[in-house]
Amino acid sequence: MNYILALDAGTGSVRAVLFDLEGNQASVSQAEWTHLSDENYPGSMDFDWSKNWELTVRCIKNLLEESNIDPHEIKAISATSMREGFVLYDENGEEIWACANVDARASEEVKLLKSIDSDLEQKIYELSGQTFALGALPRLLWLKNHKPELYEKAASISMINDWILYKLSGELKADPSNGCTTGIFDLSKRTWTSAVTDLCGIKSSIFPQVKEAGTILGTVTNESASITSLKPGTLVISGGGDAQMASVGVGAVRKHQTVISGGSFWQQEVNIDKPLVDRHGRIRVNCHAVPDLWQIETIAFFPGLVMRWFRDAFCDSEKEQAAASGKDAYEILEEKAKDVPIGSHGIMPIFSDVMNYMSWRHASPSFINLSLDPHKAGKKEMFKSLQENAALITLGNLKIIQEETGFYPKEVIFAGGASKGKLWSQTLADVLGIPVKIPAVKEAAALGTALFAGIGAGLYSDIYEAVEKVVKWDRIHTPNPVSHEKYLVIYEHWRNIYIEQLRIADSGLTNHMWKAPGL
Repeated sequence: MNYILALDAGTGSVRAVLFDLEGNQASVSQAEWTHLSDENYPGSMDFDWSKNWELTVRCIKNLLEESNIDPHEIKAISATSMREGFVLYDENGEEIWACANVDARASEEVKLLKSIDSDLEQKIYELSGQTFALGALPRLLWLKNHKPELYEKAASISMINDWILYKLSGELKADPSNGCTTGIFDLSKRTWTSAVTDLCGIKSSIFPQVKEAGTILGTVTNESASITSLKPGTLVISGGGDAQMASVGVGAVRKHQTVISGGSFWQQEVNIDKPLVDRHGRIRVNCHAVPDLWQIETIAFFPGLVMRWFRDAFCDSEKEQAAASGKDAYEILEEKAKDVPIGSHGIMPIFSDVMNYMSWRHASPSFINLSLDPHKAGKKEMFKSLQENAALITLGNLKIIQEETGFYPKEVIFAGGASKGKLWSQTLADVLGIPVKIPAVKEAAALGTALFAGIGAGLYSDIYEAVEKVVKWDRIHTPNPVSHEKYLVIYEHWRNIYIEQLRIADSGLTNHMWKAPGL
């Protein structure tokens, strides 16, 4: 048989996922990793390239051993990764500095850039679709200010998925869908631009060549083959950012298709055929992995992490039930919460705000409007309220996109870990008022990456044929119109409460859950 290997470097782990040409997952190996803060630099999140490459190699070797697949059957390899994290290299191609995605050490640099020109961030946003909140520019300026010896040595930059492919092939390139998240891309041209670095006093000699997803970069080198057990000469294909690859993995490769990825963060992605920016700077705009598409992106902070916190902090009995029954703890919680009425008896969770890319911050995490009645404010009610809250944030973000484009989706594709929850999926359909489609393959980012690897190897003619052949559906959730009308009222109530809670956090009386560097 023929197989495709996708390497998926997420925030919390790296995975090697093997697919056959029908899109079936043949094997997977995963290793958790952490990105540690340097105590000398508050907000820092370092990426340990040495240890993390060892973990990546271990995943590949374990996958080959456990699957008993002959490496000669793997026809192509590609990689996806968390966006925003990047690696710097010296003139010899050796790594010299790297950070993970939400590294926030550069607050003073953001303030400095804004002091130089109060309109600077808006100018960069209009060109690149990015702000200083997650982009590379403040971090590069931080490196220039705090570690000038490393800054001077820096000869190239790449994203983490590009780094993996470089380690395998020896060819250092960048792709548009992840490279654009640096904020150093011209969106319309889908490549680096010195216009941005010149504005910020950053050198522009570090840009590698850009290769669209599905382009052959090279082959697995003899050295990489010897440590990974892969076959030398196996094709290595350009990949992309995880959210964009997840969109491909669920079949969203045409204009106006909309994807909600429900993981630690929730991303809402709307495909567009021309790049645009929001006049208020609230939304993010990225290059899609599909060459002739872009994506409007909005992000909800931490719904998956909040749910994990709730499970681990309050749900020991459900975890014990899960261990005894073989079920997932979330499945048990959903069963208990299925009869909780819409609105969860008025409980209002305050966690992520709707997207505000130019001034991105979130109120102090809390539950508002709790009753002292244990039958109305117990574990199952709070659990249901968290599911509702993630859906309400999604509704708010889609409303922002509608304000700018006039477009509201007729259906959405819901992928990621949260889509496993049938109650959560139905709640999302009821809140949004449109059908919610759940793909059969949950490793969407890895699958999308594999499809582009297959295109590069000539196993599929193009992405449309690949998607048609591979993407399958698990189920569809149809909204209840009565429930939707109730949720529209709840949404307005939640927005008003959140504005007040954000004001309290801005005053310093409570702590923001998160705020962008420089705010």
